[in-house]
Amino acid sequence: MSRPRILAFSGSARRESFNQRLVEYAAGITAARGADVTVVNLRDFPMPIMNQDLEREEGPPEHALRLKALLVEHDGILLSAPEYNASITPLLKNSLDWVSRRCDDEPPMASYRGKTAALLSASPGRLGGLRGLVHVRAVLNNLGVLVLPNQVSIAAAAKAFDDEGRLVNDFDIDRVASLADDLVDTLERLA
Repeated sequence: MSRPRILAFSGSARRESFNQRLVEYAAGITAARGADVTVVNLRDFPMPIMNQDLEREEGPPEHALRLKALLVEHDGILLSAPEYNASITPLLKNSLDWVSRRCDDEPPMASYRGKTAALLSASPGRLGGLRGLVHVRAVLNNLGVLVLPNQVSIAAAAKAFDDEGRLVNDFDIDRVASLADDLVDTLERLA
């Protein structure tokens, strides 16, 4: 059996993003559990705001096509999504929207169908970005992604990591490890 291939990214482009730190940490654990994990930063995929007129006149942006190709190559998604005003970030929503667009004769939602996702979030607040994950889950489900019921939200994120980007709380470490196990196990069962 081949190792599951997982694309890991966050919904934040901030230089000191807690969510990028969290997804990188979780990616390391997921790789140790037997997956091939590719970590990307959406900052490296700048795209204009999704607009069908722009798409019709200029075609999809190069970075949307690059991100779409990466998604197509992978079996699963490991996503850490910050919460902006109790919802999904504009960066993440725009990226998901551009990647959802059909190219040529491909089937609808070709980059999302058959994918399985695990969700995480980190926030300085007490809920750890939990409210935003409700919206992220709804969007991914609508795109045809199987989203695992287990998810991890890290509260007080400014104190949750050491200088090396590792989680410091054993409870949080165990929850991320459990999520990594769930994602790898689910992808292996679905293969």
